[in-house]
Amino acid sequence: MANAKNIAVVCATEASLWEELRARAEQISQSEAALSPLLKRYVLERKNFADGIVHRLVDRLSLTGKDSAVVVLALAEALQADPEIVSQMRMDIKAILERDPATEHALVPYLWYKGFHAISLHRISHYLWKSGRKDLAMYLQSLMSEHLAVDIHPAARFGVGILLDHATGFIAGETAVVGDNVSILHEVTLGGTGKARGDRHPKIHSGVLISAGSKILGNITIGEGAKIGAGSVVLKDVAPHTTVAGVPAKVVGETTVDAPALDMDHSL
Repeated sequence: MANAKNIAVVCATEASLWEELRARAEQISQSEAALSPLLKRYVLERKNFADGIVHRLVDRLSLTGKDSAVVVLALAEALQADPEIVSQMRMDIKAILERDPATEHALVPYLWYKGFHAISLHRISHYLWKSGRKDLAMYLQSLMSEHLAVDIHPAARFGVGILLDHATGFIAGETAVVGDNVSILHEVTLGGTGKARGDRHPKIHSGVLISAGSKILGNITIGEGAKIGAGSVVLKDVAPHTTVAGVPAKVVGETTVDAPALDMDHSL
């Protein structure tokens, strides 16, 4: 787990986080020459967090030439218009540092974690969707699916403090809603059950832990602080602070902590 210093920095301000990222980048640049050009591109030659993360996200999508420049401008304009997106990204980094013992400092998810990159891209595409720029939002979704193996509809709503751990194969449909401080592992689907239109995707309340390979289908509610066992297929509502597992999922017990997402204990 990240040490107290790292978490304190991320809890503070965007400026404090940026200072931490720059300090780490300077240190690594001096010790690992092969990474120096990359660190300059995404951190050391950038003005602030927003400037840096936009370039990192666009390069993650493998855009080049004029396409890259146009998308960089669009993403930068979105972050300038809604500074809250940057605050949400900062809280997502905080969630990673607190819950993922493999993450030593904030520069690691900023540079390398596609789960963080995917949820960050979604936050921008969601802003574009709400602003009426739906075609551009869908374009970003398509690129994210192709290059990051994460497919989140731009209309889906996410709270803050989201951990997409590993992230490969995560899918969230158009009317999915995810609350604050939720942890989601790889190969999770928040999907529908057919071709019905309207509100048709799951509603995940705060503090929920969704283990690897789980499929939560339909307009159902997963109550606050619930835990979904690995590989489960959930087709019915799950009460708060309840653990379910199996195919189809059944109640196997109650959670022992208020927010399993923070504890990250996948045992049943």
